[in-house]
Amino acid sequence: MNLLALPAFADNYIWMVHDGQRALVVDPGDAQPVFHALQQHGLQLETILVTHHHADHVGGVDALRDATGATVYGPARENIPAPLHKLRQGDRIQALGIAFDVIDVPGHTAGHIAYFAPEWDGAPLLFCGDTLFSGGCGRLFEGTAAQMLASLSTLAALPGNSRVCCTHEYTLGNLKFARVVEPDNAALAQYQSECIAKRAADVPTLPSSIALELEINPFLRTRCATVQRAAQAFDASTFDEASVLGALRTWKNQFS
Repeated sequence: MNLLALPAFADNYIWMVHDGQRALVVDPGDAQPVFHALQQHGLQLETILVTHHHADHVGGVDALRDATGATVYGPARENIPAPLHKLRQGDRIQALGIAFDVIDVPGHTAGHIAYFAPEWDGAPLLFCGDTLFSGGCGRLFEGTAAQMLASLSTLAALPGNSRVCCTHEYTLGNLKFARVVEPDNAALAQYQSECIAKRAADVPTLPSSIALELEINPFLRTRCATVQRAAQAFDASTFDEASVLGALRTWKNQFS
């Protein structure tokens, strides 16, 4: 099995898994990078997985479905181009012989879902859309800080070696913010240096891992005193984990 990050737009990744003959893709906002990869590797697209309804994640679904006959899966509570199989928490699907568990992760959008394969090529695999980024999390467009906290806590409880396949190359910007939140976090400083080198070489910073994110991502570290103090310095009204996360997200929205 092969895992590819197909660049799209300015900073999206369309994830592709293939076995040399058959392929699945995740969140194809643009059909052209997928068509190119299918032709380049001689693949037949069998499955399309969608995490949420934003255009940069579903814009290529119709063209790909029409051209290949691929089966489309997506969140039951969001408007995804039909026909599709609607999924919610607790569902399990099979694609390319891989078993994926469906996890509800509202916050970025109201019906956002993630796909988790407990075993793929020696380690778990997580397609988390725009809920969890390396060093960050998605904006709260349709959900609350409490919902995002619950969603991130669910993902943080997955095995530490789970590969985190986010759908945007936001890592450097996220880490710049994270260093302001936790300037003395040595693991964060080291990771930032590694990611700067990767991007200088035009290499994706992803996938990350759950274990790494627990060390460096302030949005997964809302219980840490250093993160809480930083959030309270930004917004003195913070009083619990959800308000800490909300303050961090508001701060990040204003950060440059």
